[in-house]
Amino acid sequence: MSEIRNWVTGFARIGEKRELKKALESYWRGESTFDEVESVSRELKERHWSYQNRAGIDAISVNDFSLYDQTLDMVEILGLVPDRFKDIEDRVERYFAMARGDATHTAMEMTKWFNTNYHYIVPELKSGMEYKIDISKIEDEYRAAKKLGVEPKVNIIGPLTFLANARRVDGPNEDALTLYTQILPAYIALFEKLSSLGSRVVVQVDEPILVTDRVVELSLLLKESYNRLCEAAENLDIYVVTYFNHAKEAVAQLVQTPVKGIGIDFVYGSENIEILDMISASNKVLVAGVVDGRNIWISDIESKLKLLETISSKVSKERLIISTSCSLLHVPYSISYEKRLSDDIKSWLAFGLEKLDELSLITKIFFDGADSLNSKEALSYARNREASQSRRESKLIHDAAVQSRMESIEGLKKSRRSFEERIKIQHEKFAYAPLCTTTIGSFPQTQEVRAVRRDFKNGKISKSEYVDRMKGFIKECVKIQESIGLEVLVHGEFERNDMVEYFGEQLKGVAFSENGWVQSYGSRCVKPPIIYGDVSRPEPMTLFWSTYAQSLTKKPMKGMLTGPVTILNWSFVRDDQPRSKTCFQIALAIRDEVDDLQRAGIKMIQVDEAAFKEGYPLRAADRPAYEKFALESFWITTGVAEDDTQIHTHMCYSDFNDIIDTIEAMDADVISIETARSGNTLLKVFKEHGYKKEIGPGVYDIHSPRIPSVEELQKQILALLEVLPARQLWINPDCGLKTRRWEEVIPSLENMVKAVKKVRASL
Repeated sequence: MSEIRNWVTGFARIGEKRELKKALESYWRGESTFDEVESVSRELKERHWSYQNRAGIDAISVNDFSLYDQTLDMVEILGLVPDRFKDIEDRVERYFAMARGDATHTAMEMTKWFNTNYHYIVPELKSGMEYKIDISKIEDEYRAAKKLGVEPKVNIIGPLTFLANARRVDGPNEDALTLYTQILPAYIALFEKLSSLGSRVVVQVDEPILVTDRVVELSLLLKESYNRLCEAAENLDIYVVTYFNHAKEAVAQLVQTPVKGIGIDFVYGSENIEILDMISASNKVLVAGVVDGRNIWISDIESKLKLLETISSKVSKERLIISTSCSLLHVPYSISYEKRLSDDIKSWLAFGLEKLDELSLITKIFFDGADSLNSKEALSYARNREASQSRRESKLIHDAAVQSRMESIEGLKKSRRSFEERIKIQHEKFAYAPLCTTTIGSFPQTQEVRAVRRDFKNGKISKSEYVDRMKGFIKECVKIQESIGLEVLVHGEFERNDMVEYFGEQLKGVAFSENGWVQSYGSRCVKPPIIYGDVSRPEPMTLFWSTYAQSLTKKPMKGMLTGPVTILNWSFVRDDQPRSKTCFQIALAIRDEVDDLQRAGIKMIQVDEAAFKEGYPLRAADRPAYEKFALESFWITTGVAEDDTQIHTHMCYSDFNDIIDTIEAMDADVISIETARSGNTLLKVFKEHGYKKEIGPGVYDIHSPRIPSVEELQKQILALLEVLPARQLWINPDCGLKTRRWEEVIPSLENMVKAVKKVRASL
């Protein structure tokens, strides 16, 4: 391979028009064959390689593309398929059964990739496991890239990250890292096979676990792993890449190994400046992540060049590769599809393709000087300087009314009256039975529902027609819930495109893209809000729909809100002020909505904090500051609730062991959590902690298309009762139902209610 001056850590894969999503979902519905999925996949891979090649990226990733998830792909590559899926002979069928489940197989657990909104499939490992290396996917992509004239590098999730993110199925209390001596030979065999790809093969080994506190316990394994892996084949150039935080401890070990280079993140790990001397003394190549791969603001190229000059004062330019801070999986494809954003805001943004151009421009100026730029590049450089200055000075960003209200924020950072007093009042008011049945909030977003929203947005139908159609969907949803026998109802959220986007569209200081889709898991995509300025709520956002829904039933109707921390964590957030300040502004806006709802008679209000955990810093030393502002934001939002207003919250896939004290301090009356894929492991944390508030553990997995039986659900509820008393438990699915079909939702909920009745009869 020729000289490498830059590369991209990884690229998005869902398709700029979500082509892969559409192909997968068509295949899953039985409307097309897998051949069509493969055809779309080939087209996307070749297109993405070409984009990078044309932009001037020197080394371009293969094996960063996946039909569902890269960690699941590693399970397949290493031949570590869990025993419970080995009865499925067809490889494609088995792959998607592991990811999504099927009629007879529960899907593998899924959780967040570090502190991002991307979900990965958790490997299931056990002692005595046998590996069988299969690099056919990598070989196919490597050869295809070569045919296009692309210089490929092979992306691999490293052994320590793979193990640390896995779980043992033969001993739930055993750490998967205890299987290190069994997994390392599999990786050595993998690297030996990778050596057959060419005379000189570049391998990027992703080890983000090394930026967490676990690096301390991994230190000895780290050194041994990469000594052994570098011995696997002489023709492999191995680069160990980290991202999302500083990697000081890891670099101290890696410089003592024969790896070719080390990748570190200078955007989210500013402390990495302190380890340049170590890298300099080692003569390793430094892969410097300076272009933000997680946020969508343009790079201030002047400041990036200054940073690179600081870096090159320690590590010579000949040993520098300029890179994105992490994979571009976390940002949308291209700003070119955005026609409705204001020119000012649009000029401040850089999506995936724009980041390729930034990286290329920074590379050329840094290595060759500004005089080497052609006229087009010089114009881009000038525009970047203008846009960076425009953003710093723009009057769009600052709102005097919001700043004034923020001056009194300290008095609102407090929790409510004691839970024991509140819950007694709430039980008297609502008179719900133990094991009260409800859902998390959303119901199926059918093509008809989406078409009505789309037609209204595009001006094809009037507002009155839109409202009438939405009322019809809500009315039918309430009728279905009542016929099923659910005890606390929701309005179905048919007017909402996404739980964050819906609120963002109604908040001042927030902008939206038309095509800014980012993959969350599998085929699921989200379009994060762009918080560019001070945030406020001009008028009520949910009041009309919630009060209409409540008018249709005598049963309690939950008001459904998204909490401030989740809106923050699932948005592209301005980077010109502390995130805490932005979060407090959002909290004030949602607080006003809570008050409006309760004054209108909606006395059960769910403030979802699905992303509360994922915003946690990866280092324990940084967590107290995050917990403080996250808790205070929730208190600001819910502190206005009266004693007889029951506050619910919902949290997604999380390991609650290390944050149970914070969850209790949030002081929600009822919390629903996703536990269906992990059994009662998470629930036991609440039991051991002595958690007194009410809990709705998800009794079935909504991310899988299978319909759980009454017997299965009854067994699950009885298992819950082994951990917590009935009075403390609510029964619900583990997440919202928007991605499921009515044919799956109705029988699943009917079975859930039947199971509750059977259990109640036995109590």
